Amino acid sequence: MDTKIQKLIVAPDTSLSAALRKMDEIGHKLLIIADETLSFHGLLSIGDIQRAIIADAGLHSPATQFVRKKLRIARSTDNIDNIKKQILRYRLEYMPVLNFDEKVVDVIFWEDIIAPDTVEVNNQIGLPVVIMAGGFGTRLRPLTNILPKPLLPYGETTILENIIERFRKFGCTDFHISVNYKAELIQFYLDSLGEKDYDVNLFSEDKPLGTAGSLGLLQDRLTTPFFVSNCDILIDQDYSAVYDYHKKHHNELTLVASLKQYNIPYGTLESGVNGELLSLKEKPELTFMINCGMYLLEPHLLKEIPEDTFFHITHLIEKIKERDGKVGVFPISEKSWIDIGEWPLYSKVLFQ
Repeated sequence: MDTKIQKLIVAPDTSLSAALRKMDEIGHKLLIIADETLSFHGLLSIGDIQRAIIADAGLHSPATQFVRKKLRIARSTDNIDNIKKQILRYRLEYMPVLNFDEKVVDVIFWEDIIAPDTVEVNNQIGLPVVIMAGGFGTRLRPLTNILPKPLLPYGETTILENIIERFRKFGCTDFHISVNYKAELIQFYLDSLGEKDYDVNLFSEDKPLGTAGSLGLLQDRLTTPFFVSNCDILIDQDYSAVYDYHKKHHNELTLVASLKQYNIPYGTLESGVNGELLSLKEKPELTFMINCGMYLLEPHLLKEIPEDTFFHITHLIEKIKERDGKVGVFPISEKSWIDIGEWPLYSKVLFQ
């Protein structure tokens, strides 16, 4: 079997945690669950894992508990048109092909049969987006002594344009950018781009107002749920899935969180009274949920932000929790989050 296909296959006893790592490693968010004889057990998507985590499943749970088998496979006798319809219907990265012994014999990839310019995108959400770009970028000095952080290069364009483009894929065309430091350069750069198929509104903080303080300036502009993104992060995720989760669970605010895993290279101990050993774990794996700096908010929250006051979004979250409001967490894999807010992180992605 082709090496490219073999990389997609994981064993039935693979844990959710290991499946996430595998997805990051191979750059696909869909895995084939099959045994050593290539007998098919199911498909596991990033959405399946996210739903399992949201339902409080343990990361060490076997992936087979969460796979869905129906209608997401092809048979070796199927024609390409039927396969195409299935891939389009479920928005699959690829579809495994099985023989009549239920063994994986091939994989048909999205890009092999569907030209990008012929695909009808059906996950357009069209929500407003607020990009917090008013900081001084002190952790990226001396670069930010010359350019504001949003205008630092990333790929062929800038960090700011990369953030905008990721949202535009999901029909978002209404952007509000909070500016302060070197605001005139950001305005000049956006003007230099010429005609755009999206709208940009720059609004200014007269003084630093924290990660949420400036949002209060948008009370009269935002009347629907809206995204907020820091200007030094990139998120590789279906943003419509974040919105679906937000609506389904009636959240007032949803945080996007990356699952970050650490392997401790030592045996860890827990002791009790008189130093008695209570537990011993050999080289444990620890998993934390890290706040990525992207949020989805309901518009009524803007009224809870004090005027002209330094106010972080964590303060807003605390206010919501204090009155028993709903704050949700939407999990993504570790490598679906790119943090470029510090020089070691930025240089790593800049020169890779």
